[in-house]
Amino acid sequence: MRPFRSWLLKMAIPFAVWAMPFIVNAQEPEPEPMETLPVPSMEEIMKRWGPNDTVVVPAIWYRNEVVNYKEMPNAWISKLPPNELARFIEEWTRLRNAVYVTYPYARIAGATINDINTQLATIQNKKERKAYLKSREKELKKQFSDPMQQLSVYQGKVLMKLINRQTGNNCYDIIKEYKGGVNARFYQTVAFFVGGNLKQRWDLADKGDRQIENIVKEIDGSWYNNPNRY
Repeated sequence: MRPFRSWLLKMAIPFAVWAMPFIVNAQEPEPEPMETLPVPSMEEIMKRWGPNDTVVVPAIWYRNEVVNYKEMPNAWISKLPPNELARFIEEWTRLRNAVYVTYPYARIAGATINDINTQLATIQNKKERKAYLKSREKELKKQFSDPMQQLSVYQGKVLMKLINRQTGNNCYDIIKEYKGGVNARFYQTVAFFVGGNLKQRWDLADKGDRQIENIVKEIDGSWYNNPNRY
């Protein structure tokens, strides 16, 4: 009997291992797909915070709950020598930071300017156009006076590029339309002395503009077009 029992045990173990996935699957059916709820407002989320919940971290809305979110740093693969690669990364990081700072302003300014241009197309009377522009100018000043004072010259140049991207008009043409040719020429002269150019246009044939475009797409994909992001 002992040899038969030993043989039976040897056969039972492989069979149990083979049958285990089927037993587990039979006992634990596939869960039904979870319904994705809409992202709650920050006011709703803050109601659940305690008195010591003061550490602010990036987060996304994942599987119906707020989850900590962190982007991994880029891994650079290049045939450039180390010193040239380091210089390129430094320049690219400076440009990326400038786009991240100025793109939200460019989106708002672009939407406002595009709306103004649409309304101006329906106003033929010069006096009415002037009054309308004056009223919208106050709106722009209220939105951007304080933030614009915080920008560096470099960030201002990037912002001009982005406004041209958003509206199809360079900053010289915009100032000339809203404030007149004399003011446009004055601001162009000021920009010249700080190394800027109000007449610069958005051109994807330019290497710098292509880099800005790639960073804008990164921002759109991560933030503005991401339904899970706040």
